[in-house]
Amino acid sequence: MLDFRQNYNQNYRKLSFQSNRHFLFLLFFVLFSFLSNAQVSFSVDSTKIKIGEEILYTINVEADSSDIVRFQEEQTFMPLEMIESYKADTTFEGAKYQLIKKYGLTQFDSGKYTIPPQIIFINEKPFFTDSVKVEVNDVIIDTTKQKMFDIKPAVEVKNPPFDWLQLLYWLIPIFLIVGLAIYLFRRKKKKDAEQKKLPPYEEAIVALKQLDNSQLLKENKSKEYYSNLTEIVKRYLDREVDEAALESTSDELITRLMMHRDAGSFDFDLETIRKLDAIFKRADLVKFAKMNQETGQAVVDRKTIEEIINETHEAVPEPTEEELLETQEYLEKQEKKRKRRKLILGISGVLVAIILAGIVYGSITGFDNLKDKVLGNELRELSENRWIKSEYGFPAVIIETPEVLVRVEAQDAIAENSMVSGKDYFIYGEMKSPLHIMVSTTRFSQKQDIALENALEAVLQDLEQRGAKNLIVKRDDFETDKGIKGVRAYGEFNVQVSDSKVLKEKSTYELLLFAQQNGLQEVLLVYQDDGKYAEEIKERIIASIELEISEKDGQ
Repeated sequence: MLDFRQNYNQNYRKLSFQSNRHFLFLLFFVLFSFLSNAQVSFSVDSTKIKIGEEILYTINVEADSSDIVRFQEEQTFMPLEMIESYKADTTFEGAKYQLIKKYGLTQFDSGKYTIPPQIIFINEKPFFTDSVKVEVNDVIIDTTKQKMFDIKPAVEVKNPPFDWLQLLYWLIPIFLIVGLAIYLFRRKKKKDAEQKKLPPYEEAIVALKQLDNSQLLKENKSKEYYSNLTEIVKRYLDREVDEAALESTSDELITRLMMHRDAGSFDFDLETIRKLDAIFKRADLVKFAKMNQETGQAVVDRKTIEEIINETHEAVPEPTEEELLETQEYLEKQEKKRKRRKLILGISGVLVAIILAGIVYGSITGFDNLKDKVLGNELRELSENRWIKSEYGFPAVIIETPEVLVRVEAQDAIAENSMVSGKDYFIYGEMKSPLHIMVSTTRFSQKQDIALENALEAVLQDLEQRGAKNLIVKRDDFETDKGIKGVRAYGEFNVQVSDSKVLKEKSTYELLLFAQQNGLQEVLLVYQDDGKYAEEIKERIIASIELEISEKDGQ
């Protein structure tokens, strides 16, 4: 029992010592925080809000100019939500400076909440703010003034009318593509058939054998049989003797063959021509007078036609070397023409396909989009590319632009005015470019009140000296989304590109001036309005403007 009490007393003393040590550490922490109140303070603009309203949480740090102040990058305000972290403002007073950091907080559930302490590091030493309680209230709706209504029944909606124009946009390209494909297929098929065509004599013999294998005579189809028979001999004579044989009637063909015989072009036997004339007459009687011909006579006529073809083939003189040479040259010319036609047809097909693809693409996505894709649109590329947000000059102008602005020298402006202690110019593009951006900041050597209207006149005169001709000026007051006030001038002018040339197309401009911190800040936008992207770029740039101003200037 004694041992138990001794152990209990020893453990109690250990616990008491640990508790005292925690108490001393907590006391040191509280004293440290108390000492820090001289350097770090905070405030909220309201402790009672409605659901979704913003609480402005402000941290104010006073430190020596040699101190390094660092705000926690990921401050936590749970259970409240941080909707925006504003950029820190800096002001100098002698050897000390003041940092003001603001946060926008809100909550979307009603109730009472506590904003936890926030940590700030000065020379890597932590400093803490106090916690603060806030109350979030519901939005009260007066049902006595605002009537309540039952849920409305579903309403049947008529189907929208069929868009025939949209269907036409699809059908016309499809029909054109199908028609072009059919034409090319038939043309290729015809050319392939011509290339596979046998010589005249062999073609005629093959056709006669195919006629023998047909069942026309057995089926008592004399008309079809004689039509094929006369077609075979006429086609042979057309290719070998007379190019007009196929288009000629039977009597005309016999007459033309007699003329060839009398002229000595071909050594035709007179009896051969008479036999052919007799077969043509029987064929005409069968075809036009519907006279049935006996099978035996048809077989004899078929044999006679083959004999005529053989005799004609022997009568056709062999081509001389000159004729063969001419034929070879002719064939080479024909081959070149064929290749040229094939090349032209291929190029035409590609162009037609591209045009049809453009029509389909334009009908789906819009023809303005098609024009931008084909011809290019610098303003569209600038609008859709990744933008860059940066600070320029002092007092700083914070602005978001499609491209980084480049610093240019401004020594002449400082030399001309003794009141100017410094001037910074940052530009993108030229006045004649589709988009020109200029940001300038001017610092004065002595503290003075700046009349923005007078400064605006001076800036407009400088704009005219830089090449703005026929300047149209409209003026009004301006305020950024952050509440920063200034003056604005806007309108149009023609850009002078040389001593003797002024662009006919007008350029649109937007000029903003701000005066604060004993300095002047200027933002100039000049663009060629394309009706869409230029306005989008202008609105986005102007909406992004922020200025580093002190609390005094901001009031």
